[in-house]
Amino acid sequence: MQLKKKKEKLLEWLFLFFAFLSNILLVGIIIILFKESLPLFKEIKVLDFLLGRHWYPTYDPAEFGILPLILGSLWVTIGSLLVAVPLGLGAAIYISEIASTSLKEILKPVVEVLAGIPSVVLGFFGMVVIAPFLQEVFKLPTGLNALNGSILLGIMAIPTITSISEDCLSSVPRGFKEASYALGANRWETMIKVTVPAAFSGISSAVILGMGRAIGETMTVLMVAGGSAVIPHSFLQPVRTMTATIAAEMGETAIGSEHYYALFGIAVVLFILTLIFNIIADLVAQRFRKRIV
Repeated sequence: MQLKKKKEKLLEWLFLFFAFLSNILLVGIIIILFKESLPLFKEIKVLDFLLGRHWYPTYDPAEFGILPLILGSLWVTIGSLLVAVPLGLGAAIYISEIASTSLKEILKPVVEVLAGIPSVVLGFFGMVVIAPFLQEVFKLPTGLNALNGSILLGIMAIPTITSISEDCLSSVPRGFKEASYALGANRWETMIKVTVPAAFSGISSAVILGMGRAIGETMTVLMVAGGSAVIPHSFLQPVRTMTATIAAEMGETAIGSEHYYALFGIAVVLFILTLIFNIIADLVAQRFRKRIV
């Protein structure tokens, strides 16, 4: 008995250590990001950096406006949600409410396999399959554009939205459905007017997490979005995202230069956006749990 208590105490301290280590690593990352980006703002104003319309780091004088990069990231993220939300939510409703038990055991793992496909593979698929298709259909000079990136990011976000939404739909108390049937509603009316609204907070959380997954993706958008640092006006226009800019330029940037600090500035903006999405998702998820309880 005494040995068992010692083992439990050891495990408790071990898990506490891992928890503190995770927080320390997070704080360390934040400190490094801000430390390496602050020297840039001795030379240019924060608003000029955030709202500047030109990203020309190699010009003389250099211009470090990341508004085109922010809008490019948001553009492909919103486009990806237009792809992922209908498909992901539709799949979640089917798996949770319509599919038989045996079919559900097959479909859910298959959908989640999408999350395991390397982003570089999806990027390659976008370059050799989707890009020529878009180029031919829309008569474009190139198929590497925001629409291509949106489609692929949407595919990448589907597993997140489907899995979390399905869990939320399955967590709706059975009494809700039985009460709906007792009042004369059919299966379709119960799904649309009872089950989905009851799980809406959890579904919203899934969509926000899918958005965070899309805005943080690097390799896919680097390969298929076109890499043009201009303010987008159409999904058929090449764009460049914040993540793609960091990945493409960090390796050839002199350490300690303005360009180097500007890339860390982009990383800080990206970190803040992702943090906001995760906080919103967590708040929505907490609200969902309270409603279910």
